[in-house]
Order: sequence, then C-alpha cells, then structure tokens
Amino acid sequence: MTGTDNQMTGAEIVLRALKDNGVEHIFGYPGGAVLPIYDEIFQQDEIQHILVRHEQGAGHAAEGYARSTGKVGVMLVTSGPGATNAVTPLQDALMDSIPIVCISGQVPTPLIGSDAFQECDTVGITRPCTKHNWLVKDVNDLARIIHEAFRIARTGRPGPVVVDIPKDVQFATGTYTPPDAHRIQKSYQPKVQGDARAIQAAVELMANARRPIIYSGGGVINSGPEASKLLRELVSLTDFPITSTLMGLGAYPASGKNWLGMLGMHGSYEANMAMHDCDVMVCIGARFDDRITGRLNAFSPNSKKIHIDIDPSNINKNVRVDIPIAGDVGHVLEDMVRLWRALPKKPDAGQTAEWRDSIARWRARNSFAYTPSSDVIMPQYAIERLAALTKDRDTYITTEVGQHQMWAAQFFGFEEPNRWMTSGGLGTMGYGFPAAIGVQIAHPESLVIDIAGDASIQMCIQEMSCAVQYEAPVKIFILNNQYMGMVRQWQQLLHGNRLSHSYTEAMPDFVKLAEAYGAVGLRCEKPGDLDAAILEMINVKKPVIFDCRVANLANCFPMIPSGKAHNEMLLPDEATDEAVANAIDAKGRQLV
Repeated sequence: MTGTDNQMTGAEIVLRALKDNGVEHIFGYPGGAVLPIYDEIFQQDEIQHILVRHEQGAGHAAEGYARSTGKVGVMLVTSGPGATNAVTPLQDALMDSIPIVCISGQVPTPLIGSDAFQECDTVGITRPCTKHNWLVKDVNDLARIIHEAFRIARTGRPGPVVVDIPKDVQFATGTYTPPDAHRIQKSYQPKVQGDARAIQAAVELMANARRPIIYSGGGVINSGPEASKLLRELVSLTDFPITSTLMGLGAYPASGKNWLGMLGMHGSYEANMAMHDCDVMVCIGARFDDRITGRLNAFSPNSKKIHIDIDPSNINKNVRVDIPIAGDVGHVLEDMVRLWRALPKKPDAGQTAEWRDSIARWRARNSFAYTPSSDVIMPQYAIERLAALTKDRDTYITTEVGQHQMWAAQFFGFEEPNRWMTSGGLGTMGYGFPAAIGVQIAHPESLVIDIAGDASIQMCIQEMSCAVQYEAPVKIFILNNQYMGMVRQWQQLLHGNRLSHSYTEAMPDFVKLAEAYGAVGLRCEKPGDLDAAILEMINVKKPVIFDCRVANLANCFPMIPSGKAHNEMLLPDEATDEAVANAIDAKGRQLV
C-alpha cells in the first residue's frame, strides 16, 4: 500500500481495519456520533451489519458469536447512551473472558468535556469493565489502535476492549497502516509457556496421588480446540476423574467414563464430594470463584493444589495453591501430556482403587433425581427431552440466567466445546436470546436454542425483531413457571417463604407475542405432548417462542447453601423444611 492508496478518512480506516482483522459481521445500532462509519458500511458488502434493537443486545450477540466461533466479536455503538448501554455486556465478557471489540462513537474532540449532546466519559466508564480502552484523538493513530485492540482482545486471557472515536476523527483524513506493519505495544506480552520446573513438579505430584481430581474451566475452551483435545488425552492417560465449572462444560464429553458432572453450588454430589475429599487437585483454566468453592476455609481442606491459568492475577487470588503455573492451558497441557508419557514408572491402578469406590458410592446417590409427573411438565424432564431430541443434530445452546440455566447445565450433556453459551460470572438476565442470535448468524445452518425463563426472556425480548429481520431461526425454549424461579427459591429457603415481587402477575401471552413479531409461537402444558411439540419447534424454519409450562414451585437441587462447604450440600431427597432450616444459618443468609 503506497502513495494515496493508504490515505483515507477515519471512517474508511475503521472498515479497512475490521476487514484486515478478518471481521465478517458487526452487531450494532446507529446514532449521530457513528454516522460516518455507518455511511461507509452502506458503501461496502464485505462485512454484514446486524441491526439489533438495543446496544445490550449487540454486546451479547457479539459474545455468542465469539464464544461459538473462537473469533473476536465486534459491536458498534454511538456515544452517550449507546456506550452506557454497552456496559453490561462488556462486564459480562470481562468476567467470562470473551473477546469483544467495541467501537463507540464520541462527540467531536473540541466538545469533549463540555457536556455536549449524547456525551459521556466512555473511557472512564468502561475502564473497569474492559481489558483496555482507547480514546482516539489523532486519525493517524486509528488503524494501529484497532489492530492492537484485536490483539489484546484475543490473546492472553481473552476479554473486551473499547475503541472510542470522536466524530471529527471519523471525518478526518489520515494514513492507514495494515496489521502486519503496525507497532505492537511492548507493555502487553502475555506469557503462554508455563514454567518447566513447575510443570514437572505438578506431574510428579499427580503421579503420587491417591485421591486425584481434575477441575477444568472456561479457560480450556478459550485456549482453542487443541486444548480440549489435550485435556481429554490427559484424562485418558491418567484415568483421573474430572469435573468442570459452568463455563467449562463441553471441554470433556459428558458421556466420558471419568466425568463427574458440573461442580459448585448446583453441581453434582459426586463432583462436590470429590473436590472436598481429594488429595491432589489439578485446576486447569478456572479461577476458584465463590459459586465453586463454597466456604473458603472449608474448601478442599486436605489437598495439594495445582493451578494452571493464563492470567497470573488469578493465581492465589481466592485460594492459595501449592504449584502455580502461569501460562496458556493449551501449551501447559501439551507439556504435561509429554511428561506423563515419559514417566519411568506409571502409577499402579490399585493406587486409586479406594478413591474410585468412594466416587461410585457418591454417584449412586443420583443427586439430580426428581419426581416425574404425568400431569405437569417437570422442568428437568423438559430439558431431558430437549437434549434427547437434539442429540443427533448440529446444536448450539445458550441460556438466560436462573433455575433454567442450572437445569440446562445439569441435564443437557455437552460432548464438544463451544456449544454452550451462558453468562457465568456476571449472571446476566437477558443474555441468552441475543447471544443465540449471534451464534445463529455465525452458524446459519445449525440449530440454535436459547433455554430461557419467563422472567429472563423479557429482558431483551425486543431482539425478536432482529431475529425476524435477518431470518435467524433461533428457538426460545421457555421453562415458564410464572416466577423469577431462583429468586423465589432463595426467598423460600432464606426468607421465610415471603415471596417479595418474584411472582409475575402480568405475564404476556408468549404465543401471541411471537406472532406479533412475525415469528412462530408454540405452547405445551402436558408431558405427553412435549416430544411432538419440541419436534415441531425444531422443524420450523423461523424464529420460535416455545412456551413450555412447567411445575410452578420446583426447586433446583442439589444445592450448597451459601456459607457452607462442599460436603454440606442439600440433596433432593433431603430437602425437607427442617433440613433446609438446619443447613442454612444466619451466616448463610448474609452471604447469599
């Protein structure tokens, strides 16, 4: 690129930089401060713009796109309220390590700080909820900054970044620099290789374990498909039992013989008991968050802990570990597999026999058991049937947040990575539907289902207009119990069953609502009708809202009450009123 070829307006630079970084789709909403960029979008056809109905929807759609593809998701918003509406998905992406580039418009440079129309301090507001952000004041810096934004978003621990571009910079003419020619910011150089001595020490510790467990997280999926393959190879070589966080589901197959199920507050009994009683814990790409650990001073009290994480700040932040390994889990797992294969003497199978017997006893408790009904659809049964009827299809699942999210994690069963999109760290109601649109745009021929609650789905229901416009046949599978289910459950267990504002008295007719948008509405109320209705939903080539009427007061068990240890969890057959009262004390109430 020479001569006048690299001279262009700031708006042209934005589009050229996006194309050169492999962008094919942008999720956005126009406004005055980004009109020059939208004018350039109009004059090209290499990048498709998806018009959402709210900037929060743009961010979550970009998250779903990124999580399901491994690429960077891109959102485009205007200044002021456009940028502030983006804060929720930016924080969501930061906590769940999802790579997003958010391009925001800003008022012209001379007006910054004057309280101009639709002005806000975008850089200041988004600093705590991004990996990094920039206010571009010189058009000649614009290309370099956008290239750097993509590098920072997708490398190291992935996450969101913001590039804030004043309107006059979009109009100004400057020099475009291609990605391979821009100067890399030397202060940001993520470490991907783990310390060789620490990895060797970890393998030796694992080889001598009698009660080992692998605790995997979303970092395995973020590292790429090779990391999931290496994780499976390590499990196969060591024959260690493995559990996962909510964000890590699919990295190891749910059908695998070593799978313990998800752990944590609503995880399986066998996973939580194994975490509590293990003698060696190998944490791979997880961060010991509070939903996993329960009461910290009772968390896995007798274990030696190995922690592998790309983000050094995560290590020893919540839980002190014995062998810290800072590095990309894909690289570290490759080294661990190689060193395990090179062990002069492999551990004897009898070394862990007693441990396997214990796990078998815990598994026999069937902690996800529920009482079936021929009269009313149990929510667990609805997820089981949805899983059974989609298992041979190219399926992606997103969720909103609440009881339905936990039931989906417990009962669906994921065999591959990047098929499960949910809001883990921030717990954002409204995430699932726009995320599903992002997944569907990325995978137009796939079956994409948002498992939703009747409360959560109303947070971003306006995005049905987006789904209809772009002919994205997303299926919304609502477990409709007419409550904010998880809120109601906590009120029942912790607040004397005083159901303060958790019942939705003015519920919309979801079938009519779907039809009003030009989508398809379905309703099912009886277990015997469920399979046929699900198949009808799957076969419709348009967006669908499926109103699945489920038992109103079903609770999500098992459950570790707040402030309790893993071995103090409540199982379905133990969850009497007296047991609940004894399990949840004043400290638990304070910690919820």
